[in-house]
Amino acid sequence: MQKSSRGVTTLIVVAFMGIFLIVMGTITSYVFEQAKYGRALHAREQAIAIAESGLEYYKWFLAHNPAILVSGSGLISPYTHSVSDPEGGAVGSAEITATSALQCNRVQWIDLESKGTAAIDTRFPRTILARYMRPSVAEYAFLLNSNVWFTSSNLSNGPYFSNGGIRQDGLNNSTVSSAVSTWNCTTSYNCNPAQPSAPGVVGSGPGFALWQYPVASIDFAGVASNFGTLQTLANTSGIYLSGTATYVAGAQQGSSYSSVAASDQRGYHLVFNSNGTVTIYRVTATNGSTQGYRTETGQWHLEYDVITGETLLGTFTPPSGCSVIYVNAKAWIEGTVSGKVTVVAADTGNYAPDVLPVNNIGYTTTDGSTGLTVIAEHSIRFPINVPNTMTLRGIFVAQSGYYGRDYYYAGYTGGYDSYILRSSLTVAGSIASNVRAGTVWFDSYGNVTNGFQTRTNTYDQILAFSPPPFTPSTSVDYGLVLWREQ
Repeated sequence: MQKSSRGVTTLIVVAFMGIFLIVMGTITSYVFEQAKYGRALHAREQAIAIAESGLEYYKWFLAHNPAILVSGSGLISPYTHSVSDPEGGAVGSAEITATSALQCNRVQWIDLESKGTAAIDTRFPRTILARYMRPSVAEYAFLLNSNVWFTSSNLSNGPYFSNGGIRQDGLNNSTVSSAVSTWNCTTSYNCNPAQPSAPGVVGSGPGFALWQYPVASIDFAGVASNFGTLQTLANTSGIYLSGTATYVAGAQQGSSYSSVAASDQRGYHLVFNSNGTVTIYRVTATNGSTQGYRTETGQWHLEYDVITGETLLGTFTPPSGCSVIYVNAKAWIEGTVSGKVTVVAADTGNYAPDVLPVNNIGYTTTDGSTGLTVIAEHSIRFPINVPNTMTLRGIFVAQSGYYGRDYYYAGYTGGYDSYILRSSLTVAGSIASNVRAGTVWFDSYGNVTNGFQTRTNTYDQILAFSPPPFTPSTSVDYGLVLWREQ
């Protein structure tokens, strides 16, 4: 019996030892796996830090080689940036690939891809993508250089900014920012009684939690476009309407014609087509019997905005490598845009032309591949004969004038009294105005008597960081945007 007991005890001991060895093996294996996982995790974290270091290095490189940002010449890609620890030696390396977006042989932005690899384990690289560019007016729903009143019938979906004071009575779903701490809010801005020292943003709007003042100002002189340069680029590689001839990529299209430049009564009518072309007319006659009152001047003006005579010049395709249309005259625009294109209406002489959205403007796609920027040397004005329900897509810049619609008085519209009051204006994009903007007028009782009864402004989030060529910038400083891991 004793020998049998000892045998059982031996079996039990052996069994427990086996179980113990299995458990210990499992624990040891788990510890080793966790250590391996920890090293891999550490390598991954080092890799993302190395990739960030690569982006910052290339940002420094571009900042110290500004000539690259003109034509892209001198761009080094791919480039390997080594990262070292002063005490521990080499940490890893980042391989940076840089790709410049060119229009008219001018850099619009530079896309960067930085792949970071840690020296401790090269199996876990990580890649960061970013865009190196200047901030543009496309990042705002409204960008203004003067005091403004957003009425209760105005809905804003996107950042609003003004270098002056803001009366905000409408609904804002994003920030409303003013560069001033106080301003003189008079009755013309719906402050009744007037507030000589009103807060930078004041009003009855419900979105006051998003009001900001004072904030840093934006130099509107810096927003200005270099019209001489744009004229040369369009004449060489884009579409150039000189006033007496039409050029595409430097080649004259058809015969010369009598000048339509430097005149409020003549100009060009651009109709964008969904196939990517633009049909251009030479405006030879306008109705000069409409009178409009402008806040900009505080005076009544005889307007020549309704087209009564025009001649077809042709249908043209903006060159893909230089999608700029430079109009050396007053311009009327409408249609459906395909692809990205910029229209500039300017005169390097003493005349500063306006751009008139005469009808709806739409996009064939809304995925960021289509976009329109319109830059007027003076104003973006809505003529009296616009549609009752009007929709616009685009980035509209009134460089020295205003964005808006004039005040009209029945009996002095040249037969367009029924157009004085319009139903709605919906803008998807951005508006930049140097002088006080406004597309609606009220009587002393608060009733809408002129312009668009309701206005909705929504900025285009996609085009904010991939705008059409030569969209004006709000700063001379470049930065990294659209930071994301691949």
